[in-house]
Amino acid sequence: MMLGLVLSLIAGSLVSLQNIFNSKMNQRIGSWATTTRVLFLGFVASFGIGLAVEGKGMLTLQHMQPWYWFSGMIGVGVVFCLMQSMKLLAPTFAIAVVMTSQLGFALIWDSLGWMGLEKVPLTPNKVIGVLVIVAGIVVFKIGEGRLPAGKSAAVQKETAAFEQGNR
Repeated sequence: MMLGLVLSLIAGSLVSLQNIFNSKMNQRIGSWATTTRVLFLGFVASFGIGLAVEGKGMLTLQHMQPWYWFSGMIGVGVVFCLMQSMKLLAPTFAIAVVMTSQLGFALIWDSLGWMGLEKVPLTPNKVIGVLVIVAGIVVFKIGEGRLPAGKSAAVQKETAAFEQGNR
């Protein structure tokens, strides 16, 4: 269990770091160019590491449901939507909403046993846990105060700094 917690913490930090890099790249080259580069470099890295660790065995794809092949396309949606939401909401708020959404949907899929998952009972504690997180996001956002429509203070500050640097 401890290894799972450590790996989860590392994954969370890497996702946050990747989102910062993606956001900066998106400002310079655009959303689709960033998505393409991010996923291509991810492919190159994972393919190379996979060959080194698993050898040619990683190329043997057996006993897989056909819809699992589409996970790469889902990754395109993840990267693109994350970059756009970070641009519109600011990184911390966007990631908070994404994580809450991820937790909520995982809870639904687990409790319904969808996608071949083992059915896990939906308990009031789990629902309350998700609602507490949603309440935390609401408190976080209310604490920001009133901002001009469409952009958070962090995004406004970053945009101003970027524009000033390009003059």
